[in-house]
Amino acid sequence: MLLGHDEAWREWRKAMAGERMHHAWLLAGRRGVGKGSFALAAARELVGAADGEGAHHPDIHTLTYAPKDDKEERKRADGKPFELARSIRIAQIRAMQSRLGTRPTMGERRAIIIDPADDLERNAANALLKSLEEPPVGTYFLLVAHSPARLLPTIRSRCRVLRFPTVPDSEMDRLLRDLSPQADDPTRAAAIAAAAGSPGAALQFVDMELGKVAQAMRDILERGDADFRLRGTLAGLIGARPDRDRIRAVLELARSVVAQRLDGAMADPGPIIDTHGELVRLTGEQPTYNFDAGLLAMEIGTLLAKAAAASERADG
Repeated sequence: MLLGHDEAWREWRKAMAGERMHHAWLLAGRRGVGKGSFALAAARELVGAADGEGAHHPDIHTLTYAPKDDKEERKRADGKPFELARSIRIAQIRAMQSRLGTRPTMGERRAIIIDPADDLERNAANALLKSLEEPPVGTYFLLVAHSPARLLPTIRSRCRVLRFPTVPDSEMDRLLRDLSPQADDPTRAAAIAAAAGSPGAALQFVDMELGKVAQAMRDILERGDADFRLRGTLAGLIGARPDRDRIRAVLELARSVVAQRLDGAMADPGPIIDTHGELVRLTGEQPTYNFDAGLLAMEIGTLLAKAAAASERADG
């Protein structure tokens, strides 16, 4: 059982033991706290899957990012690396709904996992709403959401919410020491701070070797970057062709570095708050925008440099 899941399991199993289990569940919490793993394990219990069965059980259907287009689909079919779409599309919802007119294959229940539900296209979300409003008998929906506010209010209102808490820093440190013993103290500390209670994010930060990226960001925030040299260093550390996961991790890391800079003794914390707000905006755009890695690194660096200059004036 993953860290912080005890209460979610108690609620789920109590509902399963009841007479009328709710048909739609919203699994809400930060990215990386194990909501997807919980959804699959809960679905296995729901349909009575045997040991070793799971994602390929005929009564467990998972909707997630598909290949971006037909060309990428062919790459997948050939066993080659392929690029994913940035959202879950209406065609995927329609294909799932076409199965709902039949009975479950192995028993009386089927589970539909949508991960992440907050990346449903608008039309796909509207189509899903119809299934949530008139759920077929024996069908249960598990919607994984990192940002539940992005879901349609009408979808949220039809779901029972299971909340997944963040994990204390002390437990995160123990986890990283066990699973990533190669990480030194500064790298582990940077990962824990940037992950903000998400074990999956912390492990990802360590695996991506983002400790040096964090230090480069702190250098800009503390010293400024009048000659753009530090921004160039930051761009080199981020890489020329980072994938979507690395871009998201870098943005979350930048937000964490800026948040740690906030000091109640600052004469004017406004510039730091503004910088954090801009990074939040960039993070929100990340799932749907194709960022140029070099330009993104420069934009992050420029935000940090401006905050550094403002902080110096406030401290002085």
